[in-house]
Amino acid sequence: MINIYKTDEETGITDQIDTIERESWVALTAPSATEILKISKDFDIDIDDLKAPLDEEEGSRLEKEDNYTLILVDIPIIERRNEKDWYETIPLGIILTEKVIFTVCLKETPILNQFMDGLVPGFCTYKKTRFVYQILYNNAALYLYYLRVIDKKSDQIEEILLEKAENQDLIQLYELDKCLVYFKTSLKSNEVVMEKLLKTNSIRHYEEDEDLLEDVIIENKQAMEMTDIYHNILRSMMSLFGSVIDNNLNQIMKLLAAVTIVVELPTLIGGFYGMNLLPSSMPFSTSRYGFAIIAIFSFVVCLIAVYILKKKDLW
Repeated sequence: MINIYKTDEETGITDQIDTIERESWVALTAPSATEILKISKDFDIDIDDLKAPLDEEEGSRLEKEDNYTLILVDIPIIERRNEKDWYETIPLGIILTEKVIFTVCLKETPILNQFMDGLVPGFCTYKKTRFVYQILYNNAALYLYYLRVIDKKSDQIEEILLEKAENQDLIQLYELDKCLVYFKTSLKSNEVVMEKLLKTNSIRHYEEDEDLLEDVIIENKQAMEMTDIYHNILRSMMSLFGSVIDNNLNQIMKLLAAVTIVVELPTLIGGFYGMNLLPSSMPFSTSRYGFAIIAIFSFVVCLIAVYILKKKDLW
C-alpha cells in the first residue's frame, strides 16, 4: 500500500495526494512487488534497499548511496498472541532522495500514523531532515510508552503470583522478559545509527534541528536505561518465584516424609504380630483385650512421633 502526503508551503497544511510530487512523503506499508519495482525504477533506488525494511531480521544501519541515503531503525510493535498483547520490533526504512522522502515498513505503526493524522506539530514534508528526526523522536517515545506498559503488566502478574503461583503467570513473566530483550537489542542498534547521523555529511544539518536530534538521543538513552532496569527487575522476580516454588515443594516433601514415618510405625508393630511365631511369645496375644491394647499402644507411639517431629520443625 502506498500513501502520498505533501505539505503546502504557504498554508503549512499537509494533505494526502494521488501522485508523487517534489517535496512529498511517500509511505509504503507492506508494499507489493509491483509497487517496489515501480518506485525502484522511477527514483533509481536499489530494489534491495526497498526490500530491506520488509525483512524482520534486518538490522539497523545508515548507508549513503549516490543519489539517496538509507536510514534503517528498529521500531516497537504490538503482536497479538493467545489473546494477549506482546511486544516485538521490526525495521522501519527511511530513504532520503533529493526530491522525495520514502518510508518503508512491513506493518502500520503509530509512529507514522501520527504524521498522517496531523498530530505532530511542526511537521512539514519539505523539511526532510527535521522529518527524519521527528520520526526517530516518536520512535524513542513509543519505546518509553511500551516500557511503562510492560512495567505495569509485570506488577499485575507479581500480585497474582504472590497469592498463587500458576504456570501461565510464570510464562507471562518470561514473555515480558523476552520483549525487553528485543527492545534492548534494537535500542542499542538505533543508538549506533544516531551516532552516525551526528557525523554524516549525507544529510543536511540545520541549526534549528540540532536540539531535536539531541532530544532524540536523550530519549533513546533513557529508553535503554529503563529497559536495563526493567529487565533486571524481571530477572530477579523470576528467580525469586522460582526459589519460592522450590521452597514450597521442599516443604511439601518434608511433610510427606513426616507423614510416612508416622504411618509406618503402626504398620511396623502390626507386622511383628503377623510373623509366624507362637502366640505365647507375643505380648498380649493371648489376652482378651490384646487387640485394643496394641491399637492404643500404636496410637500413642504415633502421637509421640508427631510430637518429636513438630519439636524438630519437621511437621
